[in-house]
Amino acid sequence: MSQIHPSAVIEDGAILGDDVEIGPFCVVGANVVLGDRVQLKSHVVVTGNTQIGEDTVVFSFAVLGEIPQDLKFKGEACQTIIGKRNRIREHVTVNAGTEGGGGITKIGDDGLFMAGCHIAHDAQIGDRVIVVNSAAVAGHCVLEDDVIIGGLSGIHQWVRIGKGAIIGAVTMVTNDVIPYGLVQAPRGELDGLNLVGLKRRGVQRSDITALRAAFQMLAQGEGTFQERARRLGDETDSSYVKEIVGFITGQSDRSFLTPGG
Repeated sequence: MSQIHPSAVIEDGAILGDDVEIGPFCVVGANVVLGDRVQLKSHVVVTGNTQIGEDTVVFSFAVLGEIPQDLKFKGEACQTIIGKRNRIREHVTVNAGTEGGGGITKIGDDGLFMAGCHIAHDAQIGDRVIVVNSAAVAGHCVLEDDVIIGGLSGIHQWVRIGKGAIIGAVTMVTNDVIPYGLVQAPRGELDGLNLVGLKRRGVQRSDITALRAAFQMLAQGEGTFQERARRLGDETDSSYVKEIVGFITGQSDRSFLTPGG
């Protein structure tokens, strides 16, 4: 059975799954859908056309689904979709999408969004993503699966961060980051591969060796960055390297952080 504190405000039209827990002074809007076993701790605001998947826990003073911080927004219909089993900590803000960005801000499953971080309009966040305290992800960004964003970091609008990449603390990222990349320094430099993350996920030594060789070729090979990537795609059998190649040759609105640059 659901547990709803008497001080919580649940607007008519809201849809609550089974065994939902809503704590004191929470506000749930009329177009909100909460999945089974969602927990809102206290003083949480969920508004707009927002869906939250089962077993997600939202901590105090988070605001989810509010209108975007975008002066071009004119009240058009927009959505926020948050997946299953996420942990959304205190003072996190997630804004809804905009018409110009596809209309949906989307977060996958099993993420951890630490205190005070921000996910802006039209961002697309994959599964198992971690955004550390007070980091900010700007509008239209794409964070693929298993990305980690360090504390107090900022991700520029339209930036894509590839699968398994890690961004160090207090880093500003203004260009796309290849899958499994390691970015650090105040103005975001591609400083190698996320070897610790690869090893933790049990990636085989042969694949890590292939990734290291690929990184060296991207750093020092002949031709442009795109040409080196395409050549890698022709020469490698590693699925991990092919992910990097596909990312680099895919559509982007930004340039890339490149090794040594």
